Amino acid sequence: MPDGSCPIILNAYFCQKLIAKEDSKTTHEMYTPLPRRNITLAQIFHIKYLTNNLPKNQVVCSNLATTSIDGSHGHEDREQHLVAGTPLRNSLLDMVGSLGTAPWNRVGVRVVVQRVYSLPGRDGTMIQKRSLPGNTDLPGARLCLLVQDAYGMFGEVHMERAVSKIRQLEGKSCSLTGVKVLQKATRVRTPGLFSLIDTLWPSVIPLKTPSQDQTCEEVKTNLPPPAFCYILSALPNVGQIDIIKDNFLLKLYQPPVLQCLREIFQTLDVVARCSFYARVIYQRPQLKSLLLLEQREIWLLVTDVTLQTKDESELHLPKTLPVCVTSSCVLGPEVLEALTMAVPHTFLFRDALREQGQIMCVERTILLPEKLFVYEASGVGSCELTSPVMLDELNAFTPINSICSVQGTVAGVDESTAFSWPVCDQCGNGRLEQRPEDGGTLFCGDCLKMVTSPVLKRHLQVFLDCPSRSQCSVKVKLLQSSISSLLRFAAHEDGSYEVKSILGKEVKLLSCFVQSITTYPTHCIRLEEVELLCSEAPADRRSTLHL
Repeated sequence: MPDGSCPIILNAYFCQKLIAKEDSKTTHEMYTPLPRRNITLAQIFHIKYLTNNLPKNQVVCSNLATTSIDGSHGHEDREQHLVAGTPLRNSLLDMVGSLGTAPWNRVGVRVVVQRVYSLPGRDGTMIQKRSLPGNTDLPGARLCLLVQDAYGMFGEVHMERAVSKIRQLEGKSCSLTGVKVLQKATRVRTPGLFSLIDTLWPSVIPLKTPSQDQTCEEVKTNLPPPAFCYILSALPNVGQIDIIKDNFLLKLYQPPVLQCLREIFQTLDVVARCSFYARVIYQRPQLKSLLLLEQREIWLLVTDVTLQTKDESELHLPKTLPVCVTSSCVLGPEVLEALTMAVPHTFLFRDALREQGQIMCVERTILLPEKLFVYEASGVGSCELTSPVMLDELNAFTPINSICSVQGTVAGVDESTAFSWPVCDQCGNGRLEQRPEDGGTLFCGDCLKMVTSPVLKRHLQVFLDCPSRSQCSVKVKLLQSSISSLLRFAAHEDGSYEVKSILGKEVKLLSCFVQSITTYPTHCIRLEEVELLCSEAPADRRSTLHL
């Protein structure tokens, strides 16, 4: 604009790129517009009965020596869109600029695949069902690639359908063609994506400059972190990604840096991604069916050798850490299956988010069960525990959604929530029917027989006087085994009991989950006694009561 007196908004997406004062032959080869192709709506939307009578476009595959693992069904599916001699650029920005308004443009780009992960469906939902044999992802989730070009630019590629062996692309240099731009992502719009990109910055080797193919020593330290990137989508039947040989791009790959839980705890106040091995010793909620996992937040209580090792110099180092698995984290079928089993699991947590003093599994976080990974040579060894898991005793630093051990004496009973119910002595079914025609006898619908000796179960919450938290009220919901021990000598023949008969009883080493901590109007801690996941007999059921 004359004299710059009027501000303007320029949309460069529809502009033609021109190069001034350069070799005309090179410029013509790189930036000559592609010939317009007549593609009907019937071809775009794959209406077969209209396209069968149309002449086919001539297609010649690229001359590059590549290993194709694209998502198309075959050569016929790509015939409508690909053209001969697909040029490959070194810059994602160049490729995006050359796309223009034609998403089927033949221009491609050389990239290295930094990460492969899954994201929830675009409507924000996932279908948490068991996948088909051989499929490692859940239906309703999108497979994505985080790629980087030779100049340090990042892009996230969304695959429109399942691609065989796509997870093997991580760490490989590839050619990417047949994509369209979904959106330009910024740090404000997609902070989760850039928290992952920041773990890959700065580059491990000097990057190339946009004006030349030589490496530049100053670029590695002087370039600021990327402020934006492009989210791309592989076009159906056209999007193609092939492994190529590019030693420079291979050197750009940065695998996750594995840390031990002790290191992560010491830097929880820093917002960053982290990766670690950990043993899951308790999960909440307990999941007995995959159907219960839909759109659900899960808390995993984890530990490793570095937390379990006693260190007198770090008094506030916890024995376990809580990990929140949010509903936006896509879990593979092997992980889902493991979470439904009442045994301890060892997982590899890749690119979990460390934020606000918590560890969270969010979008772009990957969980892998032990059978799917090999302990990498990173200085962090196996998290196999050779001794029983130790818990922290309830104290002033115990956070919510953690587990701890608690002991004390019974100071009171919450009678408003106390109740009992009969269950079948054979199968444990608690939904018994009382039949007046049989004199009020109980009938079990699962066993299909009369229950003559039902077992009485109870719901009981008690208040404890704890030496470690003497200034607050500690309320504990007890397990059946602890209730039975507590009422062993206090209950009458009809199952009733007197509260005063259990007051002052000593309770030692209950393993508890911290449900809530309130400070107003009174300081109260609500706990629930739990059973830790244990591969052996419940010896670590330090939940035994010594009366």
